[in-house]
Amino acid sequence: MCRIAGIINKNLPIGEIESMVKEMCRLQKHGGPDDEGLYTDDAAGLVLGNRRLSLLDLSQNGHMPMQYANRYHITYNGELYNFKSLKNELIQLGHRFQTDTDTEVILAAYDEWNTLAFRKFMGMYAFALWDSHTKEVLLVRDPFGIKPLYYASHKHQISFASEVRAFAPVPTLQAENKHWPVYMMAYGHIPEPITTLEAVRSLNKGCFFKYHTVSEQCSIQSFSHYSYSSQITQRSFVQESISDSLHQSVKSHLLADAPVGVFLSGGLDSSILSVLAAKHRQQISTLSIDFNEPSFSERAFQERVVQKIDSQHLSLLLTKASFQENLPHVFKAMDMPSCDGINTWFIAQFAANKGFKAVLSGIGADELFGGYPSFNRMHLARMAQHLPNLLLDIAKYNGNKRINRLSYLQLKGIKGLYLFLRGMFTPHEIARQLGAYEKDVWQSLQMSPVFMEVDGLNNGNQASWMEYNLYMQNQLLRDADVMSMQHGVEIRVPFVSNEMVSTAFSIAPQLKYNGKQNKQLLADTFAHDLPAEILQRKKMGFGFPFAEWLKGSDWIQSIIQDANQGTKACYQRFLNGQLHWAQMMTLLLVEYKHQSLTER
Repeated sequence: MCRIAGIINKNLPIGEIESMVKEMCRLQKHGGPDDEGLYTDDAAGLVLGNRRLSLLDLSQNGHMPMQYANRYHITYNGELYNFKSLKNELIQLGHRFQTDTDTEVILAAYDEWNTLAFRKFMGMYAFALWDSHTKEVLLVRDPFGIKPLYYASHKHQISFASEVRAFAPVPTLQAENKHWPVYMMAYGHIPEPITTLEAVRSLNKGCFFKYHTVSEQCSIQSFSHYSYSSQITQRSFVQESISDSLHQSVKSHLLADAPVGVFLSGGLDSSILSVLAAKHRQQISTLSIDFNEPSFSERAFQERVVQKIDSQHLSLLLTKASFQENLPHVFKAMDMPSCDGINTWFIAQFAANKGFKAVLSGIGADELFGGYPSFNRMHLARMAQHLPNLLLDIAKYNGNKRINRLSYLQLKGIKGLYLFLRGMFTPHEIARQLGAYEKDVWQSLQMSPVFMEVDGLNNGNQASWMEYNLYMQNQLLRDADVMSMQHGVEIRVPFVSNEMVSTAFSIAPQLKYNGKQNKQLLADTFAHDLPAEILQRKKMGFGFPFAEWLKGSDWIQSIIQDANQGTKACYQRFLNGQLHWAQMMTLLLVEYKHQSLTER
């Protein structure tokens, strides 16, 4: 796991490019604390940079950028879980290896199969590969978008990095995206491919960007796509398929030459991962966060799982004082603003302090198997979307958050449904807060991002598509990556794997989403492995006593002191219990980003 960066520009002195890439890497050092490297091709005007977090082949053999066959060079961020089987296949085809890394396997696979190799990779990854013979650079991102990859194609220059903040040394890319506060206030995050910088975009998942340094021609192609179907209809076969897929996924995600742990909240998803990990490792370590506040503590559930699997359990007691002391660091750590992710910062810091380089997380189970309220509300939401726009628009004046978000259903398709079900503020509220025209806010939201049509899916799969491609993609996975890498820790997500996604997408909806409780199918599949208390408990979000802790923060009050009148008024509503903490966090992040830019 690493952080990557690079620039290709034949019109700039190579020394100037090297200086910029070195600084881009320095700004991402937190995500690759173990090693650094640079590769330069003077003739092509190309510099590749890397910051390394060592998890496989901890020796200098894993140094990057890595070269292969005196032709290819790569800077790579990720883990290829099937690299050993691919390596054996490539050896049979005549390839020879100098290291025990998955990085070298990627290079050999590309040498053998060209871009068809990407379809064979099972894991999470983002990399830049330079072919010195064809004079082509390829930027590649995994099929699930687990690892980030941002790029800019600007005049005669291609720039890329793992984090948006890393583009700060590139003078031509500093123009701010004027619309990002609109997206942030609507979604609670900034949806891909949009970023806070006007010229910088995220590469779509399952795609590769190809740039020819001689002709300066570029293209983007998809190499992976998963579609919903109803192929699996027999319940016993479904459960067997889920069990086999997740067993295999957990086993592969434990692959490392450094300590790996499991985040254990005490909920269904993390408990399943902990139980399965214990079957594949003799002594597994589980990590949890606990609170003095009884309504947020899940200690009893965590202890039942720990007793069952006899794990080495480590628990962090997070207090209000520690939360408030570290809050400025949490805000600073955010590469792209998001109203969530604070909890991940704390658990990742705890994992790093305990010596872990990687941890397993249950992200993805809710999206694949129906764990959110949206799965039960999608039917009514789709019906409401057919109401006259005039009636929907009137709802924006209602003081109730659930009712005023009806106005979002004027946006057709999955975009309107998502913002109705998960949106933070309505266009009417956003315009008032930002001092903008409401019609301009609507126009920004209508124009971008563009989502595919999913009307042909049934209600359950439509909710799954929405949560998987929007909420999980833009918020959960991004927050998990940036917050964990801030501490030099890698979060691995076994539910978001080739095996699990292929299986889940193939299950008939009437089997996948039915039951007395959410994720009934998943719970039934592993019922014999889990304590009864875990199976019977109600879903509880992985959260903190945010509302009370934010209210007492002197640092938050210092931000409010310099904020506009709209934010100050909203803060007063928050103090009075009239505004949800996630909405307040959204406003605070917009204000914090604005104040940071002003200081610059």
